[in-house]
Amino acid sequence: MSDSSTRERNYVNMQVNPCKMCMPMGGSLALKGIRGAMTIIHGSQGCSTYIRRHMAAHFNEPVDIASSSLSEEGTVYGGAKNLKIGIANLVEMYKPEVVGVLTTCLAETIGDDIERIIREVRKIGDFSDVDLIPIATPGYAGSQAEGYFSTIRAITKYYSEKNMPRKEGSHQKVNVIVSNATCEDIRELKRIFNVMDIDATIVPDISDVLDAPYMEEYQKLSSEGTPKEAFEQMRYAKATVELGDLVDHRYSTAAYLEDNYGVKSYRLPLPIGINNTDKMMRVLAEIRQKELPEAINKERGRLIDGMIDAHKHSALGVIAVFGDMDLVYGISALLLENGMKIHLAATGTAQKKFKEQLQSLADCYDQSLTIFQDTDFETIHEAIHDSEVNLMIGHSDGKFIWEKEGIDFIRVGFPVHDHVGAQRKLMMGYRGSLFFLDEIVNHLLDQKHINYRKRMYDAYYLQKEVAE
Repeated sequence: MSDSSTRERNYVNMQVNPCKMCMPMGGSLALKGIRGAMTIIHGSQGCSTYIRRHMAAHFNEPVDIASSSLSEEGTVYGGAKNLKIGIANLVEMYKPEVVGVLTTCLAETIGDDIERIIREVRKIGDFSDVDLIPIATPGYAGSQAEGYFSTIRAITKYYSEKNMPRKEGSHQKVNVIVSNATCEDIRELKRIFNVMDIDATIVPDISDVLDAPYMEEYQKLSSEGTPKEAFEQMRYAKATVELGDLVDHRYSTAAYLEDNYGVKSYRLPLPIGINNTDKMMRVLAEIRQKELPEAINKERGRLIDGMIDAHKHSALGVIAVFGDMDLVYGISALLLENGMKIHLAATGTAQKKFKEQLQSLADCYDQSLTIFQDTDFETIHEAIHDSEVNLMIGHSDGKFIWEKEGIDFIRVGFPVHDHVGAQRKLMMGYRGSLFFLDEIVNHLLDQKHINYRKRMYDAYYLQKEVAE
């Protein structure tokens, strides 16, 4: 096992095309799942443009994100003036219920106090109907994963401290924090909770925001997503299930609610693969205090049947997986339990837990693999070059390796900007795991069939030459 963080380079260990995006990207993704919410990024215009471009290309939906448009003057004298004007214009134009104010590297470096600025904003206009929520997301402090989780935690903390009255029956709800989920994954999770008869609050819910049906008239703000009223009641929930357990405790909403309000916390890996999905189902059965419904047992049985169907082909796979750490871990679990070999598992996030848990998982299957964290695509390319890898699984930033090495490539995760339909890919739950397993094995079968005649031809003439 090796780790890219210890790898030396002649150019001061500089990263080339990091295998991650910044915290404001994750924060912007989380805010899109909040009903009536808008995002303003306190930083240069380029930050919001970069984020809008990736989100719009991935989801094929219009994405509006405001910016305080810091210039050289704001960098020297502070950006409070720009941010105040930006918030006022945003509220006037969009009429949002919630405004998430995200910081950037620049805003954090010059030391702008956004909490103070927001207090001053409230004094210059009527913002009584708008919740202005400051969220620290300096790009240098982590990846989009930390930005995503810290944004959900900040919003939950804001509403939990507003002392809103407790709604009758709200203690029966279950908070479900979802990371790395496609819109289709969230729809599948909703279906599972419905079958399980669990009253769940999905946070955040992008399913009908970033995969919206066609409408003749453009809506500035979606009427879908998790309502702010749901956040106000999260501290009274029966439990919190957090899908994506590799980020540090300080970013976890489940940990915050348990530490401060005694809400029972279940932090779980993404339900990809049979074992990880089993973990989620056991927790849901415990929460509902009933056995699993027959419909869920049948879905598990179909996944097992599909694994049996595929097992004689799965061993063909020598795979490199890269992207966000929770997704890489979930996909790796699916590959390992189906007998495939992982040559490389890589993420741009620096979390010790990712490396430890993935290595422990690989040890269970008596398999060695290379693990990179806090890495970049130059390092990943070097590890794949001249290897036996015959399939890559990850987001579109790996396409340059695909182009240069000609290795088969399944695009999953965020961002996917050179294919369509990434928001509709289903990977979670028993059904999603089966669909994804079928896709992987079919790629391996195509390789086998395409190269079959050449391999037989080469083997025949090689044996003939040896005989002569």
